[in-house]
Amino acid sequence: MATMQVKRVGILSYAKISAVTMAAFGLIFGVIYGLVFMIVGGAMMAGGGRDASGAGAGSIVIGLLAMIGIPLFYGILGFIVGLIGGVVYNVAAGFVGGIELELEPVADEYAAPPPPQWNAGQHQPGQQNYPY
Repeated sequence: MATMQVKRVGILSYAKISAVTMAAFGLIFGVIYGLVFMIVGGAMMAGGGRDASGAGAGSIVIGLLAMIGIPLFYGILGFIVGLIGGVVYNVAAGFVGGIELELEPVADEYAAPPPPQWNAGQHQPGQQNYPY
């Protein structure tokens, strides 16, 4: 096993990964909140009553906006936090060293087999030995 150390991270690379990760979480949360608002809005419209249709329609619109706005907000916030986190990591790694990782090669089951080993330079009985 080879032990390696991450001494620095690419700040923009770290920020992009943070943005995409946080946007994915934002999509999950946005869909959940959006559906809750839409269900409540639909129930308000179905229940009738005074001003229920206006409030119910507003709740449905808020649900749709939550499905779009929350992932965008989380993505932008993730990018900003990733920028700050990358800078902080690089400064901290300069003082105390980076994160140590133990790495080992993994056999790829779909990789091509190694090429056959030819007996280069060895003379076999009954064969001509030609230089290459």
